[in-house]
Amino acid sequence: MRLYTIGFTKKSAREFFDELLGSTGARRVVDIRLKPSSQLAGFAKVSKSGGDFEYLLDRLCQMEYVHVTELAPSAELFKSVRGGDIGWDEYAERYVALLAERRVEATLDPAIIADSVLLCSEDAPARCHRRLAAEYLQRHWGDVEIVHL
Repeated sequence: MRLYTIGFTKKSAREFFDELLGSTGARRVVDIRLKPSSQLAGFAKVSKSGGDFEYLLDRLCQMEYVHVTELAPSAELFKSVRGGDIGWDEYAERYVALLAERRVEATLDPAIIADSVLLCSEDAPARCHRRLAAEYLQRHWGDVEIVHL
């Protein structure tokens, strides 16, 4: 299975939808943010009643949207790294331990993840939980090709 990852910051809507997402052929965006309705999300802000982001995904990329909270960091962990209480290495270790505790490899339906795009906010995957989540699933499921957009 192919699994893409993308962050929306430092990208224009044109680059995000047309140049990156539109070229993948992926079927859905799997949002793994803790708070996808944050005011800081810009064009990637979602609402409980279905908002512009979901509309744009459908109209511009023919993709569906799903929010998978099992792959989001806990509020405590997110606050610790954003507040500077822990560094990246400790965050990464604790996030991967959280995925193991949640048993996401056993509880997530691979059909939801296959040919999808993991979405978060970070512009690059190096220090982002979307990369950690993708690599975790790759280790446990085996046949996962990861493509960072």
